[in-house]
Amino acid sequence: MNDSTRSYSSSVVVIILLGIILALLPMGSRGYAQSEEDQRAWLGALDSLSSERMLADVRTLSSPAFNGRQAGSADDLRSAQWVAQELTVAGIQLPLTDNKGIAFPSTGAGKEEPVGIMASMVSTPLIEPDPVVRTGAADQLVTAQLSRDYLPVFDSPSADLQGQVVFVGYGIVDPAQGIDDYAGVDVKNRIVLFLRGKPDHYPSPVSHADKVRVARDRGAVAYLTATGPIISPYEIRRGATGRPSALYGQLSPDQALPGAWISTKLAETLLAGSGNESNPDHLRTLQEQLNNAPAARSRLVNRYASLHWKTTIADGLLTNVVGMIPGTGPDTIVIGAHRDHFGRPAGLWFPGADDNASGTAVLLEVARALGKLGLRPQRSILFLSLSGHERDSLGSRLYTTRPAIPLGSTKAMINIDHVGAGDGVLILRVTEFKKSTLKEAGYVVGLVNKLDYYGFLPGGDDEPFKEAGISTVSITSGGAHPHMHQPTDTADTINPEILQNIARYVLALTWQLANTQ
Repeated sequence: MNDSTRSYSSSVVVIILLGIILALLPMGSRGYAQSEEDQRAWLGALDSLSSERMLADVRTLSSPAFNGRQAGSADDLRSAQWVAQELTVAGIQLPLTDNKGIAFPSTGAGKEEPVGIMASMVSTPLIEPDPVVRTGAADQLVTAQLSRDYLPVFDSPSADLQGQVVFVGYGIVDPAQGIDDYAGVDVKNRIVLFLRGKPDHYPSPVSHADKVRVARDRGAVAYLTATGPIISPYEIRRGATGRPSALYGQLSPDQALPGAWISTKLAETLLAGSGNESNPDHLRTLQEQLNNAPAARSRLVNRYASLHWKTTIADGLLTNVVGMIPGTGPDTIVIGAHRDHFGRPAGLWFPGADDNASGTAVLLEVARALGKLGLRPQRSILFLSLSGHERDSLGSRLYTTRPAIPLGSTKAMINIDHVGAGDGVLILRVTEFKKSTLKEAGYVVGLVNKLDYYGFLPGGDDEPFKEAGISTVSITSGGAHPHMHQPTDTADTINPEILQNIARYVLALTWQLANTQ
């Protein structure tokens, strides 16, 4: 292709894109203004998105410099300050926030209260290095391998105990639905083993915390949990490898039990002690039975487990970052992405590149593009870098209880989470939004065929906004995320093309929502 042909082709592409934008986007707003100049500015904002810059942000946030960004730690505060600086450079306003008299460590700028940072005090449990889990026959316990075979649940209390293992299916007790996974077994002073998630026929949501409360109330001294061999489409994001996942149990100290997430293989080994050594698919068979009918499959297992570790408590600041592009009207659109990860519990470093340095990088890149655009939207655009997601979305709950802008004027919340790996399909978990609205943004950036729509799923940073009556959409990358909640979640596993596509879509959707009635 010669230079003249290349120039002609580029002009055609611009004209086509302008036509698409003019056809699909509202024309009565200043954001998508009627002038060709403004439309070209909008195309320039799209073109300014840089996968290289986003990947560099992921590398920075997931580097040892921020030590895994554990909520409530000094690393959390430093990562917040870094994000605030990046927003400032992008031309985003950092408003004053209500911190209830909390004084911040010196930032070197002589300010005790950094502009744009919202904080609350939290107590953070810390599992000390070298935890030990052993399993096997009562007199022949074998030490399991940390990270490969098990991970302590990171807000578990200290543990120094041993007990016989009891398999209790999914660990659900719901008389109204005719389900009692504890039927026929006594778990008092024993260790229960339950599967992650719930059977397909069970209609209600069930959390990990719900299961632990049942185990405690039935007298168990500890628990083990595992992903079963049969994985639902949603669970595949974290369960594809069968390795144990890092998580917080989300229970207060007075309710918590010592617990560990174990690998699928270790769970199968424990169940082999129930007299089914000849059936290598015994766990799969049990899970199939549990999925097909609400009948208990609980049993006492001829295997034991022992748990040993020490948990300490540290007080610190949980920090959000708030940035804003003021609109011409009174309403607001919120874009959020959590920044926190697991830090260095139990002597392991969790970089958190996909979860969720990737979402933070997209948030920053969209802020840079909109900061350069120079067009005021009808609605203000609020950028939220959230902490405390891994601890029951504490950061987003902090914001919805102390909003920078009244929630009554907040029309929508876009949540971005683990968008650096997978198959590149954009998973949209939606409340209240019209599908047509989401499709329009996909048309603008040529990604409409990569959108997959689902209903709301609990546990994301969109949940507190939904509870406040705000329309939400949570955006993730589809497919398996094999390094999710693992020490292997490094920047080397991130796909820049996925970052680019999701940033383009988020930019288009944000600007559309900020300029439509």
